[in-house]
Amino acid sequence: MAYRAEPPDGGWGWMVVLSAFFQSALVFGVLRSFGVFFVEFVAAFEEPAARVSWIASIGIAVQQFGSPVGSALSTKFGPRPVVMTGGILAALGMLLASFATSLTHLYLSIGLLSGSGWALTFTPTLACLSRYFSRRRSLATGLALTGVGLSSFAFAPLFQWLLNHYAWRGALLLVSALSLHLVACGALLRPLSLAEDPVVGGPGAQITSLLRHGPFLRYTVALTLINTGYFIPYVHLVAHLRELGWDPLPAAFLLSVAAISDLVGRVASGWLGDAVPGPVARLLMLWTTLTGVILALYPVAEAPTGLVALTVAYGFTSGALTPVAFSVLPELVGTGKIYCGLGLVQMVESIGGLLGAPLSGYLRDVTGNYTASFVVAGTFLLAGSGVLITLPHFFCFSAPTSRPQDHVTEALDTKVPLPEEGLGED
Repeated sequence: MAYRAEPPDGGWGWMVVLSAFFQSALVFGVLRSFGVFFVEFVAAFEEPAARVSWIASIGIAVQQFGSPVGSALSTKFGPRPVVMTGGILAALGMLLASFATSLTHLYLSIGLLSGSGWALTFTPTLACLSRYFSRRRSLATGLALTGVGLSSFAFAPLFQWLLNHYAWRGALLLVSALSLHLVACGALLRPLSLAEDPVVGGPGAQITSLLRHGPFLRYTVALTLINTGYFIPYVHLVAHLRELGWDPLPAAFLLSVAAISDLVGRVASGWLGDAVPGPVARLLMLWTTLTGVILALYPVAEAPTGLVALTVAYGFTSGALTPVAFSVLPELVGTGKIYCGLGLVQMVESIGGLLGAPLSGYLRDVTGNYTASFVVAGTFLLAGSGVLITLPHFFCFSAPTSRPQDHVTEALDTKVPLPEEGLGED
C-alpha cells in the first residue's frame, strides 16, 4: 500500500494506465469482437438469431449492473484481489462455454460467469487509475481506453482465424487463456491510500452519501441520457446505409473508419481535458452536443461524401467524450468515493444502453425508415448536455476548479489535529 496526501500524477500510475489499457481490450474488445462467434452458435445449436444474441446482451448487462459490487469490494479489500478474482471468473466462463451443449449453458457461462468477472475488473481498474492522477487524469484515461478500439481491430480477425482452425470450442478455449491475462493486469494495481480516505467512510456510508449528493445524481441522469443515444450508429448505421443503396462491404467499412476516428478523439480529448482550464464538464458538454447534432443530421445526408464526413465526425466526438466522462466524476465526489461512485454510475447508465437500441428499432418499424431513430438518438444526447450545464462551477471561468478532495483534506486537517510532538515533522 502506497500512502500519499494527494494523487501522485505519475509514477506507478503509468503502470496502472498500462493495466487499464489491456483490461479494456480484454473486456470490451472481446465483447465487440464476439460477433464472429454468432454465426457458429446459430448453426451449432440450430436456434434463431434472436435467442443467440442474448449471450452477449446478458454479459453486458451483468457487467454493468454488477459494477457496484466490484466497487464495494474494492473499497473494502483493495482493487488488486478483486480484479484478479474477476480475471479468473472471466476465463472460467469462457472455459466452461467450450463444453456447452445448449444455449442455456452459454447464457450461464459467458453471460453470467464471464459477465461477473468483467464486472469485477473494468470499473475497479478505472477507479484505481483516477486515484493516481489529478492534473493528467483525462489524458491517462484517454490512453487507457484506446485499448478498446485497437483490440477491436485485432480480435475480430484473430477470432475468425481461430474459428477456421480450431472450430468454436477450441477457439473459446484459447479466448479463455487470453482472458486469464486479466489476472496479471490486476496484479499491477498497487493500492493507493490518500489523505481523504479515513473521512469518507466505508462502502455503505459512501453509497448513502452519494445518493444524497445532488450534483452526482444529476450527472448520473446526464450520462444515462447520453448512453441511450450513444450506441445507435454502431447498431443501425449499416442498416441505414443499406436502405440508401450501399453495398454491404462499404457500409461495414464505414464503421471501421469511425473506429479509427474514435481512437484519435480519445487521445486528443484526454490531452485537452488536462490542458484547458476550468471544469472538465464543459468539455464533456461540448463533445456531447456535437455528437447529438451529428446524429440528428444523419437523415439529412444522402450523398456518400456527406455520410463519410458525418461518420468521421461522429467517431471523433463520440470517442472524445468517453475519457472526459470518467474524469468529471472525481471532480464531483472526490477520489475517496470514486470506487462506489463509478460503480453506481455504470449501473444506472446501463439502463440507457439497454433501452436505446430497442427504442431505435421500434421507431424504424413504426415509421419505415431510420430518420426518427437518429433524430431521437441525437435528442437524448442534447438532453444530457442540458443536464450537464447544471453541474457546480460549470460557468466559472475566472477561478480554477475546486476539487472535492481539497475540501476533504482541509476538513481532515481541522478535525484531526496532529500530535504536538509531530508538528515540526514532514
